[in-house]
This record gives sequence, structure tokens and C-alpha cells, in this order.
Amino acid sequence: MTARNIVIAVDSFKGTIGAAAAAGALARGWAAARPGDEIRLLPMADGGEGTLDAFAAAVPGARRMPVTVTGPDDHPVDASWVLLPAGDGSGPTGVVELASTSGIELLSPDALRPWDAHTRGFGEMIAAALDHGVARLVLGIGSSASTDGGTGMLTALGARFLDDRGRPVAPGARGLADIARADLTGLRPLPPGGATVLSDVTHGLLGPAGAAHVFAPQKGAAPDDLPRMDAGLTRLSTVLGGDPDAPGSGAAGGSGYALRVWGADLVPGAGAVADLIGLSAALDAADLVLTGEGSFDGQSAAGKVPTHVARLATDAATPVALVAGRIADDVAVADLAGFAASVSLTVLAGSAAEAMADAARWLAEAGASLARGATDA
Repeated sequence: MTARNIVIAVDSFKGTIGAAAAAGALARGWAAARPGDEIRLLPMADGGEGTLDAFAAAVPGARRMPVTVTGPDDHPVDASWVLLPAGDGSGPTGVVELASTSGIELLSPDALRPWDAHTRGFGEMIAAALDHGVARLVLGIGSSASTDGGTGMLTALGARFLDDRGRPVAPGARGLADIARADLTGLRPLPPGGATVLSDVTHGLLGPAGAAHVFAPQKGAAPDDLPRMDAGLTRLSTVLGGDPDAPGSGAAGGSGYALRVWGADLVPGAGAVADLIGLSAALDAADLVLTGEGSFDGQSAAGKVPTHVARLATDAATPVALVAGRIADDVAVADLAGFAASVSLTVLAGSAAEAMADAARWLAEAGASLARGATDA
């Protein structure tokens, strides 16, 4: 049996297992079926949970900087940002992840707060990095718990959102419709090198394809809530200006829009992380790459990790296999056409509940199954 070079570049399986652990489980399964292969683990992220881990693992000298911030439900959250050393002499970089400060995984499924969750903790963590003196910021904004249009974040950075009587509006989506004026005189400036935002979606802020209608249901919003939330975001965009239709403005409940107004640049998160960890070069030397995420669905083609890895694999003429917690019914045949094989953990385990209860076990099973298929081929 000829040895092969295998690259495993998966995202986290949200709510069940992180990217590094998922990659390790796939590797164990593959190695059990094909022990002679060389396996390289390159955990991925796209701006959501796991972004800090990807940067911390890839950059020598990276340091985690712990800070306690206000969580999306107002309870304190012990989190951290990552300090990257100044490799080019222009000053250190701060990497801040919204998922670990204001993310939906910080709330239990039965305690989501569609109207009141906010991004204040994300802003507090950005402020901590600025206080440390970073020269630039890298901000991952996936996995948000709120649809506050980034107002919580901007408030923590010194902005004030006021109603028609000059009083601060309520936090979260609840206060958006009451905004009469935004006072940005106290808003902290960007660091000298600016801020790069890693966004995992390309949706705009408003309308049927915007932050409220597409993403708020995942955060507990009912169908009747969506028009009112969208109207609140429309009010925010009228007051703040900027371009609510710019790609990525709807990311993280509108935080992408708020960051654009602040002056940050939005880039595809998966691409930025892939560049950092040298994924393209690794694929050039690989015989096969395994990629995946928790739910491969209709949004995956809009910039999620598996789709980006598949594009890079195509450029390298390297076959790519998909492993997902579930492959949704809305996935088109064309979206799977780029994968040489695909495995759903839900199908493998017999149910979503079984797959989520022991994700590591079923990922190892998926790795072994794909390896046996490679052997048979």
C-alpha cells in the first residue's frame, strides 16, 4: 500500500467539538485504517469560534491575554485576546474573537436573548487590546448571539446611541428603533495599522437577505420579530450612514456594518486564516485533504471553511473530501460536486443527537471510512 500525504483542515463543529480536536479525531480514524500515511493537521477557522486558536497555533511567540468582559447576557465572561509579535517591526497585532466574548455559545439554547443580547463584551476586549498598545487589529466576528448592529461594541469603544430625549437607548436589538442620534465624539480611533475584520458571510445589513431575516432566527427570534428587527437596523443605518449593502455588513448581527463605519476593512475569514497557516503550500504537497464543519448548508458556499478549502484544493489539483455533522437538505448537488467524497456524521451515527453526543467518536469513524475508501480506490 503506497503511503499518501493527507492534510486535515476542518473548522470547529459548533457546539460539539473544536477544530483542533476534530482534526485529531479524524486523524486517529484515518491512521487506524491506513497507518503508513503521513497526516498533517491544519485546524481552520473563518472568523467564528476557533479563530483565536488558529492564530495562536500558527504564529510563533503568540500570547493569550486574559480579560474579563461583559457577556451577551450581562454576566461576566473570562476570555482572552491573542497578542502576535511584531514580525515586520511595525508593532504587535491584537487578535480579538467575538465568539468568545459575545458569542451564541455563551448562552444555553433555552436562554437565547434575541432582543437583548449585545456585543458590549466584544468592544471591551477590543478596548483592552488598544490599551495594550497594539499597532493593528484582526477581528473575528462569527458566531454572534445578538442582532444589535454592533451598537454594544461601539458603545464599549466610546460611542453613545441616544433617543429623542437624549437618553441612552436600551442595549441589544430592542433599542435600535429608538435611536435618534449617535454621538461618536468619544469613539476611540483605530490603531495606526487599522483593523482587519474576518467575516464568514457576505450578506448585507438589511432586507430579506440581511442580518435580521437570515441570522436572527438562529438566535431565538420568532418570525414576527424579524420585520421589527430589520426596521431597527434600518434606523441605525439612517443615523450612522455608511453603506449597509456592502458585503459582510450583515455579519454577526450587523457588527460587520458597525466595524465598517468605524473604519475597519472586511475580508473573507477563511481565506485570511488559510494564508496564515500556509494551507495552499500544504495542499500542493498533499494527495488528499479532509475538510468539514458542523453543518454544511446553503450558507456554506458564502465563505465558510469547507468551500474555501475546496477552492484551494481545486487550484492545487488535490482531491478533497467533506466531513460534516450534517449535510442539510438545502445543499444543492452543485455544492457537493467539488468533493470527491462526503460523510455526514448524522447519517453515520444514525441521528443528530447521537452524532453530537460523541462527536470525536463519529469523526474517527468518518476518518476510518474515508481511509478505507481511499485504500479500495
